[in-house]
Amino acid sequence: MGLKIVIIGVAGAGGALARYALAGLVQNVSGGVFPWGTFVVNIAGCFVFGLIWAITEKRLAFAAESRVYLLTGFVGAFTTFSTFVFETGAMARDGEYLLAAGNLAAHNVLGLVALFIGLALGALI
Repeated sequence: MGLKIVIIGVAGAGGALARYALAGLVQNVSGGVFPWGTFVVNIAGCFVFGLIWAITEKRLAFAAESRVYLLTGFVGAFTTFSTFVFETGAMARDGEYLLAAGNLAAHNVLGLVALFIGLALGALI
């Protein structure tokens, strides 16, 4: 159990660093009020989750623990839904109701689309 926790922690550290780098880069490039960095990370995370799940489910002989390391560790730390909820709440609190609703709808709809595309692509590999 101890080694499993260490591996998840190391994978999580990698995911957190990747999230920080990608979200920061996208937000710096896009600027503006809308949280594009978080948006891109969340959609990419949904895609990667679907891709890894599909590949490890049927195509590769991965141990269940390996999937846990990747999905719980790396992808779990990479995705930022808690930040998403906080930023959406801040928009609503600031009276930016249309932006908050758009943020909520876009994350959820495109996240599902990205997940299904990842699952479909993973099934083809």
